[in-house]
Amino acid sequence: AVIGRAGAMAAAAMVAAAGGSDFSDLREIKKQLLNVAERSRERGLQHSGKWAAELAFALEPLPLSELPPPPVLTEEDARDLDAYTLAKSYFDLKEYDRAAYFLRGCKSQKAYFLYMYSRYLSGEKKKDDETVDSLGPLEKGQVKNEALRELRVELSKKHKAQELDGFGLYLYGVVLRKLDLVKEAIDVFVEAAHVLPLHWGAWLELCNLITDKEMLKFLSLPDTWMKEFFLAHIYTELQLIEEALQKYQSLIDAGFSKSTYIISQIAVAYHNIRDIDKALSIFNELRKQDPYRIENMDTFSNLLYVRSMKPELSYLAHNLCEIDKYRVETCCVIGNYYSLRSQHEKAALYFQRALKLNPRYLGAWTLMGHEYMEMKNTSAAIQAYRHAIEVNKRDYRAWYGLGQTYEILKMPFYCLYYYRRAHQLRPNDSRMLVALGECYEKLNQLVEAKKCYWRAYAVGDVEKMALVKLAKLHEQLNESEQAAQCYIKYIQDIYSCGEVVEHLEVSTAFRYLAQYYFKCKLWDEASACAQKCCAFNDTREEGKALLRQILQLRNQGETSSTDVAAPFFLPASLSANNTPTRRVSPLNLSSVTP
Repeated sequence: AVIGRAGAMAAAAMVAAAGGSDFSDLREIKKQLLNVAERSRERGLQHSGKWAAELAFALEPLPLSELPPPPVLTEEDARDLDAYTLAKSYFDLKEYDRAAYFLRGCKSQKAYFLYMYSRYLSGEKKKDDETVDSLGPLEKGQVKNEALRELRVELSKKHKAQELDGFGLYLYGVVLRKLDLVKEAIDVFVEAAHVLPLHWGAWLELCNLITDKEMLKFLSLPDTWMKEFFLAHIYTELQLIEEALQKYQSLIDAGFSKSTYIISQIAVAYHNIRDIDKALSIFNELRKQDPYRIENMDTFSNLLYVRSMKPELSYLAHNLCEIDKYRVETCCVIGNYYSLRSQHEKAALYFQRALKLNPRYLGAWTLMGHEYMEMKNTSAAIQAYRHAIEVNKRDYRAWYGLGQTYEILKMPFYCLYYYRRAHQLRPNDSRMLVALGECYEKLNQLVEAKKCYWRAYAVGDVEKMALVKLAKLHEQLNESEQAAQCYIKYIQDIYSCGEVVEHLEVSTAFRYLAQYYFKCKLWDEASACAQKCCAFNDTREEGKALLRQILQLRNQGETSSTDVAAPFFLPASLSANNTPTRRVSPLNLSSVTP
C-alpha cells in the first residue's frame, strides 16, 4: 500500500505537470522533459530518455534558478539504493541476469521496475540469440521469450493491487503485447499514458498497436501536449500524411523548430507520399544539423536509391560505416548501395547482417525480400515478406511484394488478396491500383479491372500506364469510342508533362486512333495520326500504308464523314500543321467510373 501511495503521488505530480495540450509555457515543458529524461535513464529506458533529451535540446536553455530539482528519495529508495546502484551498473553492461539477481526483494518503484525489466531483457536477449542462428524459415512463435509468462503473472497481481507506476504499467503493456494479448495491451498503454503522460515509450507502443483511424477515435487519451506528438506520429504511420504534416507544422510553430526529431519525421512523411525531391532536401538539411545521426538514414538511402544517385549513396554508405558499421541502418544503407550496383547477393548479405543485429527490424526484411525477387528466389522472398508483415502489419511494401511474388508464380487469386491489402493501406497509390487491375484482368473480371485502372488514373498515375491498360481493355470489349477517348487522354498527358517516354505505348495509341478515325471516315484526323505513326519505327509502315489508303479514297471522291461524333481531338500542338482540327465535346466516361 505504501508503494501504491508513493507511486500515485509521484504520478499525480507528473500528470498535473503535463496537463493541458497548449504550448504557451515552453519553460515548463522543458523542465518536464529534463525530468522525464532523467527518470527514464535511471530505469534503463534509453530510447525514451534520448527522445525527451533531444526535444529538450530544441528549446531555449533554462537559467540555474529554474532547473528542475533532483527527485525526492523515499524511505524505500534509501533502503534499496546500494542494490540499485550495483544492479544498474550491471544492467548498463547488459548483464541482465546478474542485475536481476541483486535486485531481488527490492520494494522501491525504481528498483522494482529495473528488476522486472532486467528479467524481461534477459529473456529477449536469449530469444534473439537463438533466432539469429536460424534466419531461415522460422515459423512464428518457434522461439519464445521464456520469462514472459512469469512476468505477466507477477505484474498483473501488482496491477490489480494498483501498485504499478507509469513505468511499471508500460512494462506490463510490453509483456502483454509480446504475448499477443493486443486488446489488454492497448488498455494498459492508455492507462500508462494517463498515469505518466511524459513517457514517450508508452505512446510509441500504442502507435504500433493501432491499425486504423477508427481504432484511434475510440481511445480515451489524456489531454496533454504529448498527445500532439503522438497524433502526428500515428498519422504518419497510418499514411494520413496531410494531417501528420499539419500537426508537425503546428509543433514547429509552437517553438520546436530546432527539433531534429520533428525534421526527420517530416522527411519520412514526404518519403511516404513519394514527394522525393522535398524529402531529399529535408534529409540533406538534417544531415547538416546532425551529421553523425544514423536513425532514418536507411529511409534517406531508399530515396537516393529510387533516384539512382550512386555517388551520393556511396558517400552516405562510407560515411555511416565510419560512424558505426554495426548499426542496423548502416547495414541497410550498404545493402541499398550494392543493390543499386546490381550486386544482389552482396546486398542480401548486408540485409541479413542487419537482421542478425535486430531480427525485428522491419525495413531489412522488406528490402531482403526485394533482393530475393531480383535473384528470382521466390520462396526466400515470400519468407522475408512474411517476416516483415509479422513485425508490422501496416507495411504496404511487404504486402505489395508478396503480390508480385505470387504474380511471378502465376497464382492470381493469391495476388489479388495481397494487392488488396496493399491497396487498403495505400488507397491513393496508383501502383497498387494498376496491379489490382492487372490481377482482375487475368481472372477475367474485366468490369473490376476497368474500375481499378480508372481509379488509378483519377488519383494521379505515377507510371502513366493506367490509361493505356484501360484503353486496351475497351479494345478487347469492342468499345472503340471509349478506347479512343482513353488513348487521346493518354497522349495529352504524356505530351503535357514533356517527359521522354517509351515510344512503344505512344505509337500504339497513335496507331489505334489512326485506324479508329479511318473507320469513322474522318480522313483529316486519321491522316494526322497516321503521320504521327511514321515517327515511330514499329508503326512506320502501317502509318504509310494508311496514308496511301486515305489518299486513294480521297482521289476517288470519298468525303469526310460528318455524322460520326468523334471524341475531342488531339491538342493543336500535336496535329500536323496543315490539318484543320475539329473540336467535339468529350465522351461521357461515367460508364467506367466506379
